[in-house]
Amino acid sequence: MAYDFLGLVNQVNRRLNEVELTTSNFSTATGFYAHAKDAVNSSIRDINQTEYNWPFNHVEEEEDVTANTMRYDFAQDAKTVSMDTFRIKESSTLGVSTKKLKQISYEEYLDKYIHLEYTTNNTGVPDYVFRSPNLQYGLVPVPDKAYTLIYEYYIFPTDLELQDDIPSIPERFAHVIVNGAMFYAYLFRGNTQDAMVAKEKFEEGLKSMRSLLINRYDYVRSYAINRNTFASNVLS
Repeated sequence: MAYDFLGLVNQVNRRLNEVELTTSNFSTATGFYAHAKDAVNSSIRDINQTEYNWPFNHVEEEEDVTANTMRYDFAQDAKTVSMDTFRIKESSTLGVSTKKLKQISYEEYLDKYIHLEYTTNNTGVPDYVFRSPNLQYGLVPVPDKAYTLIYEYYIFPTDLELQDDIPSIPERFAHVIVNGAMFYAYLFRGNTQDAMVAKEKFEEGLKSMRSLLINRYDYVRSYAINRNTFASNVLS
């Protein structure tokens, strides 16, 4: 079974002993079948809303800035932006090397650099980036050339719509999506008991996903001196 919108919906249908949809009738599905499509999307939304920083929703944005323009809109699908990832991309044409930008607060920008926003003097290669309250970011100093800016963020995935749409969630977690969809499917049928069982399985799947993808720990090397070892070395 293909890992796409149609395949996920049909997994729900098979569990409930319903006739599977096909590529020819998927878009016109009504009644329970339309609800099964909604249930899959609801499950995917639930997964994406439980964590802001699922690694499968991580993307890298590349944007050409405009000379003499300080502020820019974040990507429309950005959920959370990693402000410490902003950098200028190397360009031999523009005579600039790759350069990481330092983040400053909006308050610091207002205190120290607000005057740069209203003049074309003192432009250059940006050194700092700040986040403004209106879902924009700003560069200091104001760019003097059309540099290529790169930053990283986590997206708001859109709902699946076409039968061959593929979720951003990796295929190995397809069972978690289906368990979440079964919760909504059972509620639609008024089967509260089975809905609660499906919800429990769904939440167990979420815990497993967090353990595998979120709860990571960097290796830390210990430089502590073992007293017993040190003593034995001295005595020998």
